[in-house]
Amino acid sequence: MSLHRDSRACRLGLPLMAAMAVLAGCGKKEAIDPELSAQLIQPVAQIELKAETVAPGSRTGEQIVKNVCGGCHDSGAVGAPKTGDAAAWAPRIAQGFEALVKSATNGKNAMPAKGGASDLTDKELARAVAFLANTGGAKFTEPAVEK
Repeated sequence: MSLHRDSRACRLGLPLMAAMAVLAGCGKKEAIDPELSAQLIQPVAQIELKAETVAPGSRTGEQIVKNVCGGCHDSGAVGAPKTGDAAAWAPRIAQGFEALVKSATNGKNAMPAKGGASDLTDKELARAVAFLANTGGAKFTEPAVEK
């Protein structure tokens, strides 16, 4: 009978001792180098955003088209004539530079006034109109940037 009891104790004792050994190590802190850890978890790529301020009135037509108008005109979104599409721009160019500037100033169809960039000066808007229309075949003179 004692043999039976010893084998039962042995069967219960081994798992109990293993569990105690595992639990005994739970409170120990591993020696991890924080600098190495930080290096190892760095992202694969990093992006840095930098706000670039431009003095009012000093943006070129190309800069404005790239940063404001291109969102719709590059893709032709909501019926906007695509940048560089001579066929789409021809009837608009035929209306003249002043008519195009007026449409851009006041907005037309889905395009909001000044393309949604209310901080554009009148000359900047005229530069953008000239640049954009010229990509479609116009020969408008873009107003000069004052320095």
